[in-house]
Amino acid sequence: QVQLMESGGGLVQAGGSLRLSCAASGDIFSINSMGWYRQAPGKQRDLVARVTRIGNTNYADSVKGRFTISRDNAKNTVYLQMNSLKPEDTAVYYCSADINTTWFTSSDYWGQGTQVTVSS
Repeated sequence: QVQLMESGGGLVQAGGSLRLSCAASGDIFSINSMGWYRQAPGKQRDLVARVTRIGNTNYADSVKGRFTISRDNAKNTVYLQMNSLKPEDTAVYYCSADINTTWFTSSDYWGQGTQVTVSS
């Protein structure tokens, strides 16, 4: 069984910063890509940023230059540093990871979500 535990959400004023963390635990053989998605009320869940095991990253255009994704492979943890936050960044942020539980078995896992609210 695999679990993703997120932390770091909260309420911040526009222009402020937050750092999200997500730690994977359980029956993990290896972790491939890890990432963050977000879902605002009434909208679909969209990619924010993703990072491969070797550190290659991709970002949504709306967050480029403001958000930075990183990971610590020794800790099975992915981070999202969010700077210059805007009210439109308000959403529930979900951690996602492509995890191998055996040499040949991989699945996508999701965290429970953490609320980020940016006030104007």
